[in-house]
Amino acid sequence: MTDFQVFRDRMVEEQLIARGINGKKVLDAFRRVERHEFVPVSMRDAAYADHPLPIGEGQTISQPYIAALMTQSLDLKGDEKILEIGAGSGYQAAILSGLAKEVYSVERISALAERAEANLKKTGCGNVKVVVGDGTSGLPEKAPYDGIIVTAAAPEIPEDYIRQLKTGGRLVIPVGGMFGQVMTVVKKTEKGVFNEELCGCVFVPLVGKKGWKE
Repeated sequence: MTDFQVFRDRMVEEQLIARGINGKKVLDAFRRVERHEFVPVSMRDAAYADHPLPIGEGQTISQPYIAALMTQSLDLKGDEKILEIGAGSGYQAAILSGLAKEVYSVERISALAERAEANLKKTGCGNVKVVVGDGTSGLPEKAPYDGIIVTAAAPEIPEDYIRQLKTGGRLVIPVGGMFGQVMTVVKKTEKGVFNEELCGCVFVPLVGKKGWKE
């Protein structure tokens, strides 16, 4: 039987800590969450590799380092309500599940939403709600949020996300063209909204009414 914990520990040491991910709770979450449960069975041997993987429906599970960078950038304390745009296989939501009070994850592809729900249930993430819908409009009925994380590339930052973010909250989103983006942290403060650019990245497009056309 494969000892996936050994692979998770190696992933954390070599891919996350070595690149500057230093939040203890974040690192513990990546050690704990069984990433291999969120990839196709045929790809489990590559679950902890240093690159994204296809999960079906033209979508991917993000490279571990990028998922960790986005998670750390939310600066979570544990009592937050978080909105995720793009559930995918449920892995990022599972990470957030152990770091926040409640997580809402919007997924436009119903087959992926069903898979994410099953994966989250199997791994014991009881504080995540997966919603099928157009994530480019956020999820206004549950707003405001302490943090919003977007796991798809937007041509620009949708205003709905800023409106649904609490003052003091953070939005983490890849912004740019179809083939390359900049990971951006948006901080909403009493004095205004401020952006910080972290690094270059490549994500699948954010498709919907206020994103890319399908």
